Amino acid sequence: MFSQALTIRILSLLLCVGLITSMSGCSTWTSGGFKDPDVRLIKVDVIRAKLLEQQFTLRFRIDNPNAMSLPIRGLDYNVHLNEMKLAEGSSDVWFTVPANGHYVFEVPVRTNLWRHVRQIVKMLEEPDEPIRYRLEGAVKTGLMFGRSVHMARNGEIIPGEFLPE
Repeated sequence: MFSQALTIRILSLLLCVGLITSMSGCSTWTSGGFKDPDVRLIKVDVIRAKLLEQQFTLRFRIDNPNAMSLPIRGLDYNVHLNEMKLAEGSSDVWFTVPANGHYVFEVPVRTNLWRHVRQIVKMLEEPDEPIRYRLEGAVKTGLMFGRSVHMARNGEIIPGEFLPE
């Protein structure tokens, strides 16, 4: 009876010590040594565009400026065209960005532009006129005690560059 209680006590102590030492690697995420990764949208591919549903692939690049690898648990995003919400969603893909390296990943997007067809047709009437886009989101980092890195990108596209002649 006494030896069983002693064994349980020793195992509990070893488990606590193991947890504390394994969590010390995560301390740079909460201390001042952690640098936020740079998240960029690098390409948008149109997969299928039908009347009621459009499918895109958003391709992102994450640059990790830290000296340790960075686990990524997912991404939440919103995409706007001229202040009109085009798509929103989340991705729960898990991957690891190497230390001082980068990783490229894709997020599938489905949307229905039918409710915005008038505004889109109006935007396309002037194919040389730029259309503003805005991408907002948050990348979830870390394993158990991660943090969210917020991102926001703005830019313009010229529709005439994508329309066939």
